[in-house]
Amino acid sequence: MDKPLALIVEDEYDISVVFAKAVEMAGYETEIVRAGDTAMTWLSSAVPNLVVLDMNLPKVMGADILKYIRSEPQLSKVFVIVATAYQHLADSVREQADCILNKPVGFRQLIDLAAEARAHGWRR
Repeated sequence: MDKPLALIVEDEYDISVVFAKAVEMAGYETEIVRAGDTAMTWLSSAVPNLVVLDMNLPKVMGADILKYIRSEPQLSKVFVIVATAYQHLADSVREQADCILNKPVGFRQLIDLAAEARAHGWRR
């Protein structure tokens, strides 16, 4: 059986690697992108099962990426975990995100949440 696909959108290198490792431990294949415009390009040609999305990104902000995900029919059911240190940004996307994690994100917390999303069919 193929593993589900997760996209990690995080501009901080070390954090992106930790997020990817946690999601991989939950049974996903991962792709990492570190800029908002790169995420938008990636999402225009692929449909992940899960997205771990930072809000404060270079080029295109996470809120705009989330809005795009929710507006595209092929992406609208993707499970999106927002990870941010900025409460005002988290509050602004609360209705669109499936889950919001405040940074610093616990490694075990992300593993468990990704595994739960996988077990429930990645549906909103």
